[in-house]
Amino acid sequence: MRFVAPEQAPEQAEVIKNTPFWPDVDLSDFRSVMRTDGTVTSPRLGQLIRSAMSEVNAELYEFRKRQQSLGFQTLADVPAEALDGKSERIHHYHNAVYCWARAQVNERYQDYDATASGVKAMMSGDGMPVGSRMRPTVRWS
Repeated sequence: MRFVAPEQAPEQAEVIKNTPFWPDVDLSDFRSVMRTDGTVTSPRLGQLIRSAMSEVNAELYEFRKRQQSLGFQTLADVPAEALDGKSERIHHYHNAVYCWARAQVNERYQDYDATASGVKAMMSGDGMPVGSRMRPTVRWS
């Protein structure tokens, strides 16, 4: 049996700029939190993150408008409890974006084992792709 080492993720920080209200997203933080190695290239991951940011921003459009009408210019300005020194709202926002993007990664990149067992492992008990299981977490966040 041959061991194939996963691709190493890039070392340099790469930040995807968001709209002024929402926080930016750091690709290296995403890779670390969501256990995504260098197999998913930075350009591909950047595209998936931008797509996830756009989807989450659209879902939260009314929330953003309401907060801006109350005078809050950024999500960090909106009153919230702090978790590890960061607004819990920012934590939830990043969690939603990360889960949305990771669901896309799971749907696009089947496990390295392309045999029948690999395909079976990518499916949940109800026949849905594993990536689809991350979508409820987006809503909960």
